[in-house]
Amino acid sequence: MTRTRCFGTGDELYEAYHDEEWGRPFGDSPDERELFERLCLEGFQAGLSWLTVLRKREAFREVFEGFEPAVVARFEDDDVERLMGDPRIIRNRAKILAAVGNARALLAMHSDGERLGDLIAQHAPPPRERPPANADEVPGSTAETEALSRELKKKGFRFVGPTTLYALMQASGLVDDHVEGCWLAEA
Repeated sequence: MTRTRCFGTGDELYEAYHDEEWGRPFGDSPDERELFERLCLEGFQAGLSWLTVLRKREAFREVFEGFEPAVVARFEDDDVERLMGDPRIIRNRAKILAAVGNARALLAMHSDGERLGDLIAQHAPPPRERPPANADEVPGSTAETEALSRELKKKGFRFVGPTTLYALMQASGLVDDHVEGCWLAEA
């Protein structure tokens, strides 16, 4: 069966991501580890194509110890150097340091009785009444993601700009941006 997609058609990995993952809600209580992974990967994607990240995702999961925040928070300089030398991932020192710092910031939130999933959900834009007609109707960010970006930065997070956070909301199902004509917009 031929399916019309918002994106990804022509690449098996990208098609599977669109069809089975992107825009799928985590549920009422998102898993913090999974949300942390997505936040990190969205940060690594900044300035690159998402397909580049998808092709490297399994290696990222391996070298970042399954994105377990408590483990990543303990990474030190030698771990950063190890990651910088691994050609299977995106080797950007600032992004690697941000992932480590974000794990520490997440653990600090947990110590304060806060959850990243709750904070992100509080900043989700209102649901759309209809699917966007085309990609031009899909914003890159919103007032809500700008506010969330400021809040996360106050908590010590990095690489959490409004565009990155909007992409995280799209990927996590807090925003449904499947465009008209996409088989999932009509599902």
